[in-house]
Amino acid sequence: MHCFFRLKLYITPLFTFLSSHESLDSLSTLSNTPTWYIYILLCADSSLYTGITTDCDRRLKEHNESNKLGAKYTRPRRPVVLAWSEAVASRSLASKREYQIKQYSRAKKLALIKGYSSS
Repeated sequence: MHCFFRLKLYITPLFTFLSSHESLDSLSTLSNTPTWYIYILLCADSSLYTGITTDCDRRLKEHNESNKLGAKYTRPRRPVVLAWSEAVASRSLASKREYQIKQYSRAKKLALIKGYSSS
């Protein structure tokens, strides 16, 4: 019984921290300024590359010019062009959406790009 009370003393602050942390996450989700982007690049060989970033212009430049910062996939397929992007409020949402898009067929990705271009 004595150990139970010690354990409770350690666990309670942890739950308090996690609860306050979740509150901060929900506030950033409610913010009107999205900070993360999911993007699709069209490579020189007509293949598509999907990724996430906080700055599309910087990331596009890295893909096209940097041998260290650009993705290994895009290096031999330069130049790459930004074909589509979508803003979201958190990295978690961006990662989930990126995974979803990476599961799409090429035709579905092209339809997503075409819908983006026409709007």
